[in-house]
Amino acid sequence: MTASLTDAIRERLDVAGIDYRFLEHEPTPTSEDSARARGEPLEVGAKAMLLKVDDSFELFVVSAARKLDSKAIKRERGAKKLRFATPEELLELTGLVPGAVPPFGKPLLPFELAVDVSVFENDRVAFNAGSLRHSIVMGADDYLRAAAPGLISVFSTAP
Repeated sequence: MTASLTDAIRERLDVAGIDYRFLEHEPTPTSEDSARARGEPLEVGAKAMLLKVDDSFELFVVSAARKLDSKAIKRERGAKKLRFATPEELLELTGLVPGAVPPFGKPLLPFELAVDVSVFENDRVAFNAGSLRHSIVMGADDYLRAAAPGLISVFSTAP
């Protein structure tokens, strides 16, 4: 799924006429590694995390310089339980390893997408594009248009 998801993201951006920079680099399992490989500040990174909210999985995206606020998500969703997907669940549901998940939900990944406003504090967004070896850097407004998140809220905290 990795190569095809990377291709699907690029095709979605190309069809929409969105300008972006595509990079191939050494594997970058952490946000800090990715920022270094891209030559971008950490806060430009969009960190995508698959969480199980009660009984369903959702994709949450925050600035890589921020931390997810679990209590805010539980409050907003009215959820009793919240946890990260295990590496095994992530692989089974997406074909991806931790760190490779791009900040896109349906139709590219089968999840509802929630993007924190921290992602839009910069004029551009950078993310691993379905692989630890491939990144995309694009305008934040273009990302918003391409990802079409169902929710934009505040659910991150400063590190």
